[in-house]
Order: sequence, then C-alpha cells, then structure tokens
Amino acid sequence: MHIDADAIERLVPMSAAIDALEAVLVAGLDPEAEPDRGVVDVPGGQLLMMPSATASYAGVKVATVTPGNADRGLPRIQGLYVLLDGETHTPLALLDGIALTSLRTPAVSGVAVRKLAVPDAGRLVVFGTGPQAWGHVEAVRAVRPGLRHVDVVARNAGRVADFVARCRAVGLSASAATADAVAHADVVCCCTTAREPLFDSALLPDHAAVAAVGSHEPDAREVDADLVGRATVVAESRAVAARECGDLVLAASEGAFDLVRLHTLDALVRGEVEAEEGRPRLFKSAGMAWEDLAVAAAAYERWAAAAG
Repeated sequence: MHIDADAIERLVPMSAAIDALEAVLVAGLDPEAEPDRGVVDVPGGQLLMMPSATASYAGVKVATVTPGNADRGLPRIQGLYVLLDGETHTPLALLDGIALTSLRTPAVSGVAVRKLAVPDAGRLVVFGTGPQAWGHVEAVRAVRPGLRHVDVVARNAGRVADFVARCRAVGLSASAATADAVAHADVVCCCTTAREPLFDSALLPDHAAVAAVGSHEPDAREVDADLVGRATVVAESRAVAARECGDLVLAASEGAFDLVRLHTLDALVRGEVEAEEGRPRLFKSAGMAWEDLAVAAAAYERWAAAAG
C-alpha cells in the first residue's frame, strides 16, 4: 500500500505527529540504542539509509540529498519509507519520504518547544522559506497556540513575500525581517542549509527557545558558539550530537561548550530536565530514524482504522 504526500498530511496533522513522537519517548524508546545513519557518497550528493525497529514495527527510510537539485527545480531531499510488521517483517506500506521528513522534523522540534518555550510565547522568528520552515511555523503554533506573529528571514525577497502571505492566510501576523529580529523573539527556528551562524546570539532574550534543524554535519552550524555556551542545550542523542551536530561540536572545539552539559530529548520529555531560568533554550536536531518510524506507524494505523 502506498501512502502518498496528500494522505500523510490528511492522516497525521502536526499535533498528532508531535503526540506520536512524544508517546514513543514516554514509552521508553532509547535513542542512544538506534542504529547509525548510513551515509554513502554518490555522484552529485549522498544516499542516506535510516533503519529503526520497535516490537510493533520496523522500517527504513532511503533518502537522497542532492544540493544541485535547487537549480533544477527539484527538492534537495527526496526518498521513500518502507514500513514493516515488527514481528513478521512483512511489508505493510510504502510512504512518501519527502512528506514524511517534512512532517517529522518540525514535529520533533514541536516536542522540544512544548517543553522549552515560555508558555505565553507569541513571537516566532523563522530562518528559511522552504517546507521545513513552514512545518516549524505549524509545529510552534500546535504547541503554543498563543503564537501571533512570525518574522521571516531569508535571502530571496520573493520567497519571503510568499511565506509572509502564507502565514497571514492562516491568521497570523507576519513580516519580512532581518536577523536582528531575534532580539524580540520568544521562539527561533533555524531551517536552512547555512554553514555559518545565522544571527548574533547576544541579541537573543534570555527566555527564548531556539530550534536548529538545518544540518547533520559536524562542520556546519546555524547558531554561534556563544549561544551554545550560554543555553540549556538539548539534542536527540549524545552519540549523534557528538558525531553529527556541528553547532555543538564546533562550540565544544572552540572551548565554549562541554558536551557533558548536553541534555537529551527523552530526558526532557520524561521531566528529568528543566530549562534553567536566565538562559536561552537550544534544541539541536540532526534527525533520527526512530522519528520516521513513529510518524510512519501513526499514518499507517490511522489509514488502517479508516479502511475498517
């Protein structure tokens, strides 16, 4: 059975994806026990293989990262997800990998923002105008329904204008902005392919929550070392952070951060970690296979229930 992009969007709204991810962590899933992401360099990009399994389901995402696709009018990230029965490993469904990734990445940020952002968060700054940027607007809105304004920061003025219009169409105030808009932010979402910091973290209020999701490479970062050193820092996994999260790895190499200070998302969800007063809160995500599996399983179960 094929669950296409439209079906994923219909079956698993953002709030449901956030709840599905949080539920598997509450149930005891250990991200540290997950298999490593398989990365194979191929001409023009990379091939990624991301397997995961629970007692109920197994699955694997096969994705491609092709930087040159932007000039071809094609997505930078493409792929497919194969969902299997957890006991017999019988194939159950094939899911659109782009739609799944576009949903689960902001949904993971939603899990973190639900715990890290101040309850009355009303202003969001989003860096980027692609599917992940829009997904993060939806995710922040799902966990902070008091969100009222979005500042949009990106290089392409036309895309910024379209993004602002999209925000306004769903009832939000929105405007084109520059990076110094973070000075007034309650939440900041970094959803870009940047390899250098996007903003001066000295401008960031002490109460702000930042989600940085744009890279899974040890030499790329969207936030500066000063923010990492100053913030309460949460990542999906200690091992993944040390291997793939350039925002944290580079800050540690520069002496601004000690990885022993890193908190994990599962500990945050279980209430073992709380944001410290007087410090910004940073969630750094590299993306993990258990996230794809959780959302794919939710889509399949909702499809099966609807099918009777």
